Amino acid sequence: MDITNSTVFMVGGTSGLGLGIAQRLAGAGSTVIVGGRRADLLKSIADENPGIGTAEIDVTDGDSVARARDAVLEQYPGLSAVVTMSGIMHAEDLRDATHFDIARATVETNLLGTIRVVDAFTPHLLARGAGTIVTVSSGIAFVPFPLTPAYGATKAGIHSYTESLRAQLAGTGVEVAELVPPLVATTLMGSQDNPSAMPVRDFVEESVELMARQPTPREITVGRVLRQRNAVVTGDYDEILQQFTGALATLGHQG
Repeated sequence: MDITNSTVFMVGGTSGLGLGIAQRLAGAGSTVIVGGRRADLLKSIADENPGIGTAEIDVTDGDSVARARDAVLEQYPGLSAVVTMSGIMHAEDLRDATHFDIARATVETNLLGTIRVVDAFTPHLLARGAGTIVTVSSGIAFVPFPLTPAYGATKAGIHSYTESLRAQLAGTGVEVAELVPPLVATTLMGSQDNPSAMPVRDFVEESVELMARQPTPREITVGRVLRQRNAVVTGDYDEILQQFTGALATLGHQG
């Protein structure tokens, strides 16, 4: 992906990794539009980043996604890349049936939200005969974090869906890449206080450097996530899963 001359819609890029990547791409010379649900937050981003456009979008609402698509394409008909960053992450106690509401919201936002956005913009990119779709999974797609089961399931689903999307769009000129973050110091689940979390700035710089390669890598995997990504092949899966299982103590039980 040409990070110096692309027009990128960063869906869910109002904070954390998404906003960091949006700012980095804009600084490299790309035209960037950040999408999110909160009008007040979008206004703040626009005020603080004059070179970045904004668009309201709720990925859990098909009509909202369609409106955002139409508004973005009207103003930026040369849109060449879409990044689907929207995601939520919550702990769930699977011994308590009330967790289902969390699971449903997580699937609606993370997995179905990704599919809605991809569906909305794929026809435009196919008509161009060129472009890039970037989905966002997680290292947790490859070794689950038992404290957040629905989150892990949606990220594994995004990985699988991305593989199928890439296969179906092969030969069209539209690249499909998967961004695979490790634990990064964001507000997600209080990760900013975790000493083992990768600093946002380091993640953004390494990710954008990989994103800029030609052709765009199938998977954008920073060094910090490779052990988790490749755990099944290397034989590290059980050890990592056991480490992650320790977090269940916060629910008052050990799995």
